[in-house]
Amino acid sequence: ILNSFYYFSSSFVSIFKPIGFFASFFVSAFCLKFYKKDSAKKIIIVEGYMDALSLQKNGIFNAVASLGTALTENQAKLIKDDLIKYRRTIHSNPEVGQELPKTKAYVIDRLKEMGYEPEEICESGIVATISGNKEGKVFLLRADMDALPMQEATECNFKSNNGCMHSCGHDMHTAMLLGAAKLLKQNQDKIEGTIKLVFQPDEEGFTGAKKMIEAGVLENPKVDAAMAMHVNSGTPSNLVLCGLGPIIAGCNRFRIVVRGSGCHGAMPELGVDPINIAAHIYISLQEIISREISATQSAVVTIGKFVGGEAPNIIPSEVVMEGTIRSLNKEIGEFIFNRINDIVTSTAKMFRGEAELIELSSVPPLTNDKELAQELIGYMQEVVGERGVYAFSGEGGMGSEDFACYSYEVPSVYIVLGAGAKNENPAYGEPMHNSKVVFNEDILPIG
Repeated sequence: ILNSFYYFSSSFVSIFKPIGFFASFFVSAFCLKFYKKDSAKKIIIVEGYMDALSLQKNGIFNAVASLGTALTENQAKLIKDDLIKYRRTIHSNPEVGQELPKTKAYVIDRLKEMGYEPEEICESGIVATISGNKEGKVFLLRADMDALPMQEATECNFKSNNGCMHSCGHDMHTAMLLGAAKLLKQNQDKIEGTIKLVFQPDEEGFTGAKKMIEAGVLENPKVDAAMAMHVNSGTPSNLVLCGLGPIIAGCNRFRIVVRGSGCHGAMPELGVDPINIAAHIYISLQEIISREISATQSAVVTIGKFVGGEAPNIIPSEVVMEGTIRSLNKEIGEFIFNRINDIVTSTAKMFRGEAELIELSSVPPLTNDKELAQELIGYMQEVVGERGVYAFSGEGGMGSEDFACYSYEVPSVYIVLGAGAKNENPAYGEPMHNSKVVFNEDILPIG
């Protein structure tokens, strides 16, 4: 109530400057007295008062508009402790893939505490909706919840110890969306339309978004637009990156199985060496990028797994390779996949063996809707300032994200939020998916 009075009075700074300054100062001082034992709230009140003083540069309508943003931003700061608790609980209990029993139970319990009626529409896929008093469009907000199968090596006192790790920041995303759910409940009377909160499994495996779409996440009510966000280690804290067009590459995950005939290492002529075949395939794949794709196009082929043999004097009967194709053009990705198949089958035949190419999963390139992005940039600038949002045109990075599946169905925007660089703190700035990556929790309220 005090905060509401304070913000109401501070709006007069732009309308009736002398009265506004006095009223805002009086209520702010009263709030400071009321919160004398809570230093965090005192800081927020002072920050808010300074925000109110800056509004006097704007006109009456800009002042009133900025007032709502300032109020919500300060509400977010007031729940920072909750956000950190959400994040650390999820971080300490990471789960991988399509089934996230502990994570989904935690998210469902928190949503119910806030007054939502969450629904699990597919395995570990949770949806909760909130509507205002006025009719309007349906906007989807998505957070991914899955971790990676790797041992954590940070010094955090809440680190995981189960052989999995939130090294891609999905614990941050889930905590932020839970925070957004709480803020939306606090401001439900201001909502025009419906907001659909989506907590998704298996982004890393590229199956989560597809399964949620198949389960009807974009229907009942029908979604008009969607948005997702990803934190990034190495980008300055609270800097927002937003692409106006193609932003993230598409990806095909594949497996190559090479079959030969095992034999003694001293007599290779009696068998067919699958390691030799696989080595020739591996080298040949790199020629696709250097000799068959234009230098002006972005594409990458990577083999990250190469397994064959168990003893130094035995030629094995089988070799397995796994890798990825990434490109910012869907047609180029399909071309590369078909060429890999040609090389795999013909190379194996040339050396008297057999081989097959298997597609494990895929996700298309992610393209932001330019009109929606430009609208959202304006809102984001109200929170982080004009220089706090970097909008770029042209091609983005070569990472991949299954939120692209939503973008092919409805107008969508995907943004990146900086989570800390080395110059801020030596602990920040490690690469994503690194066992020592640490994210700055101070960005949680902004997210």
